[in-house]
Amino acid sequence: MTNPSALVTDSSAEPSTLYRGGRLYCPAEPRATALLVRGGRIAWVGADADAPRADRVVELDGALVTPAFVDAHVHTTDTGLALSGLDLSGVRSAGELLAAVAASAATLPADAVVLGHGWDESGWADRRVPDAAELDRAAGGRRVYLSQASIHSALCSSALLAAAPQVVRAPGYDPSGWVRREAHHLVREVALGSVTAAQRRAAQEVALRRAASLGIAAVHECGGPEISGEEDFVAVLSRSGDGLPEVYGYWGELRGATRARELGAVGAGGDLFADGALGARTAHLSEPYADGEPGACGHGYLSAEEVRDHLLDCAEQGVQGGFHAIGDAALGTVLAGFAAAAERLGVDRVRAARHRVEHAELMDKRLIAGFVEFGIVASMQPAFDRLWGGDRGMYAARLGVERSLASNPLGAMHATGVTLAFGSDSPVTPLDPWGSVRAAVAHFNPAQRLTVRAAFAAHTRGGWRALPEGWDGSGVVAGRPAEGVLAPGAAATFAVWSTPAGVDGGLPVLVSADPEPRGPGDPTPLPVCRRTVLRGSVIFEEGVG
Repeated sequence: MTNPSALVTDSSAEPSTLYRGGRLYCPAEPRATALLVRGGRIAWVGADADAPRADRVVELDGALVTPAFVDAHVHTTDTGLALSGLDLSGVRSAGELLAAVAASAATLPADAVVLGHGWDESGWADRRVPDAAELDRAAGGRRVYLSQASIHSALCSSALLAAAPQVVRAPGYDPSGWVRREAHHLVREVALGSVTAAQRRAAQEVALRRAASLGIAAVHECGGPEISGEEDFVAVLSRSGDGLPEVYGYWGELRGATRARELGAVGAGGDLFADGALGARTAHLSEPYADGEPGACGHGYLSAEEVRDHLLDCAEQGVQGGFHAIGDAALGTVLAGFAAAAERLGVDRVRAARHRVEHAELMDKRLIAGFVEFGIVASMQPAFDRLWGGDRGMYAARLGVERSLASNPLGAMHATGVTLAFGSDSPVTPLDPWGSVRAAVAHFNPAQRLTVRAAFAAHTRGGWRALPEGWDGSGVVAGRPAEGVLAPGAAATFAVWSTPAGVDGGLPVLVSADPEPRGPGDPTPLPVCRRTVLRGSVIFEEGVG
């Protein structure tokens, strides 16, 4: 992009910037090639030839301009630690994992904790994972914490288990070192307690700058007592908009609406766990796991009564609520709690609160109808299907092929009118918004595929719609209809893209014209972000910083 000399205009007006010579995703003005930004908002949209005078001009050189992305579920500090730390997503065996641990440990002091993330044994030819003693040897006796891709279980060395002596009495403890449930929460607290405040701040910076470089202008941070702790949560929120993407926080503590407000959260939900995760076999299912212990259906962490009481607490405090629920049994419990709350409050009041459910992976017609009835926003991650769907992926191993292909029913939910807000759950899956849009378009189950336009809307406007209406705790009113569009009066929050595969219908081409290569191996190159603008301010520019 080039920036010609500024044009002269009325000095008494707010400074303005004209972006021209591009292609705009603006369905109301399909021939628009330029937009004018003034005072953090879009003042005008139209053709270059009709453009008003401006204080500054940015030549787009044919690039595509779209609304910026919103990632509706992230863990910022964990993402930064994963980006700058030991990434295990590429290991394909126990031996490769141990070699990676040994290489990382060799660079650390003897009293350091080896932190790693992203291993997923479901894709290994030999699914045996290392035990605690092997980790001890690889790390030279150092404490080791390696979170599985779902972040709902971890491999730990004997040294780390010894640092959390109460873990042996906690549900989910296993002497092999692969811990789940409450045992995992205990060792995670010890492991992450080794991270200094300076390291946390650096990790947050890394994560948010990566988000901005991908055209993401806002993220929904999902914290809670079992996820990040109050100090970390508040620190992430303090970074919001300071030359970085905006951060909207959800605090996942049961009946914690008052505390959520005190911490500056927009809602009392996010990772308030109704169950665990499929990768850890802790998601709560109505039928047993196909590859688990006989009769094992995972774990439900909340009762319908607890869900009801949390929603009543949210109503009393005027706070949006929400839950993490993956398995169909957990989702059934959550909806039973919604029904019980509606008996007290009335359905209309429950609907008006725009409560959320995170993930919602195993849905059927009855559960989808419940989302519609109670106006629940579904915060979902299309990359889950891309990474673990299909007839040979982790879902098929855990659930069997039939249940696997029914997972993440994006198409059915969209067609029924459920509000969808897409995100990554980073670092569970990487920050990758166009990859997520492509995953929704190329769902393993053709019946659940979305159009590019619908998937893009869920990852942009959907993220704004998922926020509570009228909240202004940080001076920003969230959930406005004018967010996530390129139109006069809307916030000047957009991204500028190179589109190597071309543009079709105003949006980038993301999938092959030939249906065979569609899916994880689709060779179609994704767009590359050249600039990200948040309320008129540039938070990322290609080649700068």
